Parts: sequence; structure tokens; C-alpha cells
Amino acid sequence: MEPPESAAELEADAVELGEPELRLADPASPGEEHADVEAADAPGHGRCWPQGAWVCCSSREPEGKKKAPCPGLGLFYTVLSAFLFSVASIFVKKVQDVHAVEISAFRCVFQLLVIIPCLIYRKTGFIGPKGQRLFLLLRGIFGSSAMILMYYAFQTTSLADATVIAFSCPMFTSIFAWIFLKEKYSLWDAFFTLFAFAGVILIVRPPFLFGSDTSEMSKNYSDHIKGTFAAIGHAVLSAMTLVILRKMGKSVDYFLSIWYYVILGLLECIVILFAIGGWSLPYCGLDRLFLILIGLLGLGGQIFITKAVQVEKAGPVAIMKTMDVVFAFIFQIAFFNNMPTWWTVGGALCVVASTTGSTIRRWIQSSK
Repeated sequence: MEPPESAAELEADAVELGEPELRLADPASPGEEHADVEAADAPGHGRCWPQGAWVCCSSREPEGKKKAPCPGLGLFYTVLSAFLFSVASIFVKKVQDVHAVEISAFRCVFQLLVIIPCLIYRKTGFIGPKGQRLFLLLRGIFGSSAMILMYYAFQTTSLADATVIAFSCPMFTSIFAWIFLKEKYSLWDAFFTLFAFAGVILIVRPPFLFGSDTSEMSKNYSDHIKGTFAAIGHAVLSAMTLVILRKMGKSVDYFLSIWYYVILGLLECIVILFAIGGWSLPYCGLDRLFLILIGLLGLGGQIFITKAVQVEKAGPVAIMKTMDVVFAFIFQIAFFNNMPTWWTVGGALCVVASTTGSTIRRWIQSSK
């Protein structure tokens, strides 16, 4: 699973596509209402298709030549995106002697090479509307911090634990949307929040609830706690990023939002690396290859999840995004010989059930 900055970027994709009545309770699919792409794409206009932090500019075909998407194509894109993000997380764990902050810095540099030409092409400038600059700054800081924390979680705890905890983002998103955007927070929302919280507790397994014996854990408990709290921090900051993106809506160009995320993320990484003295180029050529693959796989994952939202409704995409968790479990066993505990499996079921239940409920509501 890629640090769901991808979650936040998918939210921005939905806003850019003009998704009506967008809600903010799903980290994997920003909007639990319909993401009807055909309605968003008014015929007769050329457009730039947003693809995560990337773009493929092309003119729109005449309506008469438009082909209906293949049934299930959006869900296939979603599974492929989940697979690419999960493979990228393997390389994050495989890289030796490279701090998570430095990996984040390399990824920001990789994205800068693409986002700058996009901004020049779209002639949006690099500063943004005067009334939205504070939100852009906060979006950049929160989004980049979430990415760093996710990479750190991958490095210090298991793939399954980090991925499942990241899926608790809806728990925080619905609460923040209720507080800052005055969106409705029902008893069902509270129930799904508590269910997700129970899942996180099963994964963290605090000693005051489960006793002091943590000998069954494959890594020492101190590293496990650091990783799980980093993943929780990622979920909180990703939720704040979603709320900020929703607040800005269409008033800010999508690629300008990505620009703030990338440039502030790079500056944040540089400051942290100099503060901790952790800046160092990988000594091994294989590690350098891993860093490049992390960027390329992240690019591919963002492209496919954006295309999924463009050709499929957000509800099915959100449900299919739970494949991130499935791949995390499979790769953890296959590549790291680390069998998840029953506590992790139980926590994963709680979090995935919470996310899926919340998505289905709002999807049905929006269909009435």
C-alpha cells in the first residue's frame, strides 16, 4: 500500500471531476457518494485528465465516438492500483540504511519532475488564489507529514499492521468533517467509528488491556508501538488533508494542490534530515533501484486508482480498495516470512468491516 497521500489525492481527483455531494468517510475512495464520471465529463471539451500527481493531456473524442467502459474495468484498475501500492511498500521495507524521511524526499523529487511541467502547461501559477493559500499550506504540510509517517510505519512494524491501521482514516475523517465542515454525524457513523477503533486496539494491543506479555510478537514491542502510532498519525493527518481538500473544493486547481504537497514535503524532509543527521545516499546499487521503483510504482498506482474513479462509481471502488489489506497480508507472509497474529487478523476484519459498512450505507443512501 502506498502512503495514502493516495487517499488524499483520490479525494482531489473526485473534486476535480466534479463529483456531486462528495462525502469524506473513506480513505481509499474519497467520497462515498456516486462518482459518476460520465456526468462529470461534459461532452465537447478538451481536458487534462488528472492522474494522481500526474497528467496525460489529450483532447476529448466526439460524443458519437465515445466507447462505453468495459464492465468491471474500474474494479480491475482498483485491484491493479492496490497491487502496485503494496509492491511499493515491500521496497520501502527492503531498502537498507535509508531513513523513511529520505525515501519521502526522493519521492517528492520524483514527483516534482512531473508536476512542474503540468503547472506550466495549465498556466495556473505556483502560488494559488489569495484566499486559499493558508489551506494550501496546511494541505501540503499535513499530506507530506502523512506520507513520512506511513513510510516510517512500514519500516518499523509489519505491512499488515501498518496497512490496516491506515484504513482507520474514515474514523477520523467523519469526525473532522462533522467538526469543521458541519457535516452530519449519525449514530451509524459513531457505530462504525467505534468498530474501527476496536480494530486498531486489537492491533496495538496496549499492555494495560492485554497484559505485559508481548513475547509472541515477531519484533520487539517498542518498535511495534512506534510503527503503529506512526500509522495512526498517518490516518489522522490524511483525514485532515481530506477535509481541507473538501473545504477548498474546485476553487483551487488540482495540480496546484499537488505542487504544495510536493514542494512543502521536500522542504520538510530536508529540514528533518539535517536535524537528525540522517541524510545519506544509498551505498548499494540495489537500494537505489528500490528508490526508483518506489516512485514508479507509486506513479502507476495513482494513475490506475484515478482511472478507476473515472470509469466506476466510488462505492464499489472503495470496497475493492480493501484489496490493499489482502495484498499486505500476502506479501508479509511471502516476502518477510512473518505470519500475522490472530489479533492482527481480528483487527483487520473490524477495520475493513467498518470501512465497507460505512461505504455501502452511504452508497445506498445516495442511490435513493
